[in-house]
Amino acid sequence: MLLASAVVVWEWLNEHGRWRPYSPAVSHHIEAVVRAGARAGGSVVLGQVDSRLAPYIIDLQSMNQFRQDTGTLRPVRRNYYDPSSAPGKGVVWEWENDNGSWTPYDMEVGITIQHAYEKQHPWIDLTSIGFSYVIDFSTMGQINRQTQRQRRVRRRLDLIYPMVTGTLPKAQSWPVSPAAATTSPPAPPCSCPQCVLVMSVKAAVANGSTGPLQPPATRKNVASSGVVKLPPPSGPGTKLLDPTGTIRGPGKTTPSQVIRRQGVSSTAAGATTGSPASPSGANSKTGRVALATLNRTNLQRLAIAQSRVLIASGVPTVPVKNLNGSSPVNPALAGITGILMSAAGLPVCLTRPPKLVLHPPPVSKSQIKSIPGVSNTSRKTTKKQAKKGKTPEEVLKKYLQKVRHPPEEDCTICMERLTAPSGYKGPQPTVKPDLVGKLSRCGHIYHIYCLVAMYNNGNKDGSLQCPTCKTIYGVKTGTQPPGKMEYHLIPHSLPGHPDCKTIRIIYSIPPGIQGPEHPNPGKSFSARGFPRHCYLPDSEKGRKVLKLLLVAWDRRLIFAIGTSSTTGESDTVIWNEVHHKTEFGSNLTGHGYPDANYLDNVLAELAAQGISEETTAQEKD
Repeated sequence: MLLASAVVVWEWLNEHGRWRPYSPAVSHHIEAVVRAGARAGGSVVLGQVDSRLAPYIIDLQSMNQFRQDTGTLRPVRRNYYDPSSAPGKGVVWEWENDNGSWTPYDMEVGITIQHAYEKQHPWIDLTSIGFSYVIDFSTMGQINRQTQRQRRVRRRLDLIYPMVTGTLPKAQSWPVSPAAATTSPPAPPCSCPQCVLVMSVKAAVANGSTGPLQPPATRKNVASSGVVKLPPPSGPGTKLLDPTGTIRGPGKTTPSQVIRRQGVSSTAAGATTGSPASPSGANSKTGRVALATLNRTNLQRLAIAQSRVLIASGVPTVPVKNLNGSSPVNPALAGITGILMSAAGLPVCLTRPPKLVLHPPPVSKSQIKSIPGVSNTSRKTTKKQAKKGKTPEEVLKKYLQKVRHPPEEDCTICMERLTAPSGYKGPQPTVKPDLVGKLSRCGHIYHIYCLVAMYNNGNKDGSLQCPTCKTIYGVKTGTQPPGKMEYHLIPHSLPGHPDCKTIRIIYSIPPGIQGPEHPNPGKSFSARGFPRHCYLPDSEKGRKVLKLLLVAWDRRLIFAIGTSSTTGESDTVIWNEVHHKTEFGSNLTGHGYPDANYLDNVLAELAAQGISEETTAQEKD
């Protein structure tokens, strides 16, 4: 067992492959459900603590966030940070959006900024952690190194993230110093598989079956060829691991103090000197010394050899993936787990972590081809033109039949009886409130007064959607801002579709001013992440989806202006319930391939918007 302290931050993976932190209040709520165990049911309803997250539920068994209204799944993780870092002090660093709202930085970025701030540095360059920005503390501004654009930043205090002290969960390992291990009180033996494995290995080492090996003279890291990087053994003049997993030397610190956990990567229960007592007959002190001085090169050779033999013989193997992160301790934890499992005779295969592959290999202009059966290679949309000449009553007259003797039922819009006048209290339509009508195709009955009010509150495009069964009358259009859609063939195959090329779609929408059909007319809107690249297989069904996506683009149904579920930013361009695949060579975020059901799912989503081969053929007739 390992004794340590850390702050716990729950995070979710966005479509750009970045881990975004939940707020301290939400992390406290999730942590409370985790600690409640099986009696809590294994799922977390985020709306209970933050009304803005009402559609979201976290399934703790699969470690996924589920959005109930769209069915979107996103991975989540439970991450540990140094208690002395920003989340342990309740410090949140944020940057200002174009609309004046504030967005928190990723946790690792916020920790880096706070570290420089506490050191009283005049500024901090974020290039070293992958961001082309400079934070100027004197002006509290963020400067883009490429464009020189400046934004305001701020530092605010919030709740401190939940703290974990004492024994950490078995699924996590936490480095401790040799001194801490020797002064900790002896823990009772544990019967979990990891601890049993540790005890058996320590017993084998203590009894001389492996023999202590001398540490190497040099401390060069081993290249990440699917193997491991082991932390150097403790000794005079060497760098020690502090309780956050950060390697520290005399008088030198590093700001990145994080141990990452992804899914059920490696448990590494034996990668510590603070493990449970050895079995009877084994000298625990000798076992600790021998285990601490095992030669890294020989341990790596042992693990690699066993993996190769198992793979070659066709024996099923358990993948132990290196943890992502900058600290050398992370791959060491994964590697030690594999070594211990190998020593116990369990099949292990050390592998590299999966990588996010958003884009295909570079393609020259000569390799880009037009798509057979699809005219042109791009499509533009312009601002919506207001339709004139028809009142709402005239539009609805085409879809309704008057009902002289309404049934004793409720109007599902105003919830008043159909035999009574409409209960709608908004702006008064010109029709009488007691008139009742039946939609011609689906047969659902409403107050005409309510239907006119619903139409006036919508897009006013000449179409109507039944609020009960969602049947669409007329041609439904959306509020997508002006932009450009490009589409062509590239000579690469998607995972799961090796026998065909790939259709690449590129959406480009610039920022602008909202029109009368948008949430805040006259106010500016942002357009993040454009151009957006999406991919379809160049198969018969893939081309069918493309043709229907072109119809959806022309009807302005692909995008809308609203609040981003990813960043929380309002007045920005968002997807409009027609899912796209934005990962080319992976499926880490759920937006890539292989996905056997994607084409069928997106056809169903388009049909829900009134777009299918049948409806488009009827409109041409």
